[in-house]
Amino acid sequence: MYDYDLLVVGSANADLVIGVERRPAAGETVLGGDLSTHPGGKGANQAVAAARLGARTALLARVGEDGHGRLLLDSLRSAGVDPSGVLAGGAPTGVALITVDPSGDNSIVVSPGANARLTPADVRAAEGLLRASRVVSAQLEIPLETVVEVVRNLPSGTRFVLNPSPPRPLPAEVLAACDPLIVNEHEARVILGADAGADPEDWARGLLAMGPRSVVVTLGAEGALVYDGSGAARVASVKVDAVDTTGAGDAFTAALAWRLGAGAALAEAAGYAARVGAAAVTRAGAQESYPTAGEVEQL
Repeated sequence: MYDYDLLVVGSANADLVIGVERRPAAGETVLGGDLSTHPGGKGANQAVAAARLGARTALLARVGEDGHGRLLLDSLRSAGVDPSGVLAGGAPTGVALITVDPSGDNSIVVSPGANARLTPADVRAAEGLLRASRVVSAQLEIPLETVVEVVRNLPSGTRFVLNPSPPRPLPAEVLAACDPLIVNEHEARVILGADAGADPEDWARGLLAMGPRSVVVTLGAEGALVYDGSGAARVASVKVDAVDTTGAGDAFTAALAWRLGAGAALAEAAGYAARVGAAAVTRAGAQESYPTAGEVEQL
């Protein structure tokens, strides 16, 4: 019996968001709207998104002993996430600087802060959380060696889901544990390099050949492509008016990981996750935008 449907190991940031008419070119200054501060970070986002949907969720992360850290802990508790694995100290809380244009597209620069201090030793000390979790999800806003340690300490029978964002080459042992590896177009091209190919089917086949047990390629408003060796399947999204895409990929990953742990097939879980991601882009912010299970059903 598992205590948690999902354990997220990852980052927790304060998102500093500013709306702009257009993103600046190199050397250019543009004026934007008022600055707003929101709880974010790919790890915390995934944990909150899953908890909002009804998953029993825990987070292993590190924040600073500062106002941004308190903001994040308050948001986690409010969503129903178990924050017992959130460590404090070592550096200021990570910060993401986000610009959002009128179409809802964003550009993000992250200062890792305390996220960079989440160590392999922290993973080993959290053995109880790992053993109590049906699915473990990770990203790459924490040190890669920490993600490697997660894989090395993964209990038998626990499923591992990875969104390699921001993307970088991955060790074979991490790739082999992924079920699935979840990438967007940019992440697929970085990991595949010169052999990326021209379309999502090429990316999925190329990535699967590198060792993951399954692959999901997210395609924004076009939904997603899933591939597990038995073939590829397209998953449709829901057409919505996008307000802000910040954190939508995190909502997708969280929903997918949760539904897989509940026994859904990969394509079925991806279809549900696409609806969750679509609902998230209809509201501003990251964690504030995440829907409940009831809101997803209405969509």
